Amino acid sequence: MCGRYTLAVSPAQLAARFGVAPLELQPRYNIAPTQPAPVVRASNGTRELALLRWGLIPSWANDAAIGARLINARSETVLEKPAFRTAFRRQRCLVPASGFYEWQPTVAGKQPFYFTPVDGDLMAFAGLWEQWRAPNGAIVESYTILTTAANEIVAPIHDRMPVILPPDLDALWLDPTADAARLHHLCLAPPPVALRVYPVSKAVNQVRNDGEGLIQPYTP
Repeated sequence: MCGRYTLAVSPAQLAARFGVAPLELQPRYNIAPTQPAPVVRASNGTRELALLRWGLIPSWANDAAIGARLINARSETVLEKPAFRTAFRRQRCLVPASGFYEWQPTVAGKQPFYFTPVDGDLMAFAGLWEQWRAPNGAIVESYTILTTAANEIVAPIHDRMPVILPPDLDALWLDPTADAARLHHLCLAPPPVALRVYPVSKAVNQVRNDGEGLIQPYTP
């Protein structure tokens, strides 16, 4: 799964990578479920950067609490699950990220590791988004991150990882008319992105911690 990730770039870098209008954002080093974070989605033929809540709340849900359990969607079953299948066909998004964390069990407890592109580029996780109307009439927009089998870099730490889309697939992923079967096939292969990985402090375990020190290499 993907339970924490980072996004620490300038608005200009984000705008250039995804072809969207700049949006003032603070660097984030510990984005956690239920928090708002930016996604890129198609809107009336253009791309927009929007802040959505992490943890997808299906339009038919009775309670927003379900979103905390739907922060990830397994690619293998995304076309079958009622919570995801409609969004996969019609409401896909890109989730910008600088890196992500995974945890490895050890005798001293779970050790967090940080994964980030070797070239320092931004990543685009494959995502889905939904609109949900709360009982008070408020509209809540939320998203989930698709996961797939880990590639050879992530596998020694965890058996799952986010689906990472290369830039040349951005337009296809956001196209609401794209063939769902083709997109599903793209999600199943482990991403071939070149990542570097290293252990980091367990301070990342606490949601309240959100600073650049969280991504500094740490010797357990």
